[in-house]
Amino acid sequence: MIPYGRQNISQEDIDSVIDVLRSDFLTQGPKVPEFEKIISNYCKSSYAVALNSATSALHISCLALGLGKGDWLWTSPNTFVASVNCAIYCGAKVDFVDINQNTYNLCPNELEKKLIKAEKDGTLPKIVVAVHFAGQSCDMTKICALSKKYNFKIIEDASHAIGGKYNNKLIGNCLYSDITVFSFHPVKIITSGEGGMALTNDKVLAEKISLLRSHGITRDTNKMIGVPDGPWFYQQIDLGFNYRMTDIQASLGISQMNKIDDFIATRHNIALKYDESLNDLPLILPMQEKFNYSSFHLYPIKINLDKIGKSLLDVFESMQNSGIGVNKHYIPAYRHPFFSHFGFRDDYCKEAKRYYEQSISLPIYPGLNLMQQTKVIDSLKKAIS
Repeated sequence: MIPYGRQNISQEDIDSVIDVLRSDFLTQGPKVPEFEKIISNYCKSSYAVALNSATSALHISCLALGLGKGDWLWTSPNTFVASVNCAIYCGAKVDFVDINQNTYNLCPNELEKKLIKAEKDGTLPKIVVAVHFAGQSCDMTKICALSKKYNFKIIEDASHAIGGKYNNKLIGNCLYSDITVFSFHPVKIITSGEGGMALTNDKVLAEKISLLRSHGITRDTNKMIGVPDGPWFYQQIDLGFNYRMTDIQASLGISQMNKIDDFIATRHNIALKYDESLNDLPLILPMQEKFNYSSFHLYPIKINLDKIGKSLLDVFESMQNSGIGVNKHYIPAYRHPFFSHFGFRDDYCKEAKRYYEQSISLPIYPGLNLMQQTKVIDSLKKAIS
């Protein structure tokens, strides 16, 4: 089976992990700060805080921005549920902004329409989570301008997008947002096994996220209440969590960062091969906006099902039976049973619904060789013929 995504692990990666396993620190050692510095330097952000997952990063980013009971968080329906659950964890309410029909990202025009109505209704969001689907940035200039007008905070869920660029600058610089979150799951651009990172240019936010990732405990005497009993003393000053990344994970992430630009260049070459081989078929291929440079975490296609006279299930099963691990990204988040009590209709976001009913994701990862990609292409041609 050719999977839709897969990690790329070298001997250097393995050696880096072994070195940590033989060291004095498996966790809470020097590798996590080193990894954070490498990421912040790469993206040109002021601060980066490593966590055990992007989900954890989203959760405590919301807490750091003050999201709580009665507040609203808005996001795209075309996302993994973590982009939504981060609000539920905080006791907040969720709503969805429909996607752009070309990029499948949160649509700034739909966002503006919804904000105008919400201002009248008194239901403006406290946070908007802009999900950079498949590795391509949302139109952050427009979203940022709306945030200033309607006074909401922005989290960029860039779980797909490390190494991508917006307006010729690397995603993660936080020029248009309060916080940017990356994921290092094995199918993402680089991996630390599991792991995530929250980036910001705000020192107060960085300190808050750092505090919350480790039980809300501080050893900084300047932040303690009263006089410490001695040099061993620490205090819990907030309700935090154990969301720390280990040094084992960080060492793998550091090693992977040495290859990130090569990984993305390879993904672009794979995407170009798909573009050239599939452009005369009844498909809509991924569109890249001129101000974007995608990291190509995914290669999603939409199929003209009316033209081929088959169902999406027919195509999906044909590909699976041919040994091609195509996948779906994503089921509109509000359609999951957990969210049924919020009252969202099946067609609540019409463009997201259309995209879901027509789309599959083709395999794309650095280890996908030409022979394998040719098999994917030939199998797809057969599946839609």
